[in-house]
Amino acid sequence: MNFFKRLFGGGGGVTSSSGRGQYYYVKPTGCTEVVRIRVDTMNEISQNDDNKGYFVRKSARGTGYKCTRTAELLLTYDSQKRLQDTEILGGTLVTEADYEAWLQAEGQSA
Repeated sequence: MNFFKRLFGGGGGVTSSSGRGQYYYVKPTGCTEVVRIRVDTMNEISQNDDNKGYFVRKSARGTGYKCTRTAELLLTYDSQKRLQDTEILGGTLVTEADYEAWLQAEGQSA
């Protein structure tokens, strides 16, 4: 049963223990919810058209009925897959502490 919870997101969530996961916290404009986004730099990033770097684009949408707006996270990396730029459309980038505070306010835990 625990296997299925981990597989389908029923408990605990994904951790970055492998070192491949990077977490970003986005608050869509007009929403109180903070969305946690995980980026796997080994599998999810794509090479730029000029083959000199990488990028990834992720959408962040609230999980509840209170927030139906979508924010977009665009990350660009150099040829060594080091983060070069972070851009948010339709939202703001917030800290992990903001995410934890939002979880506590909602009565949830990470």
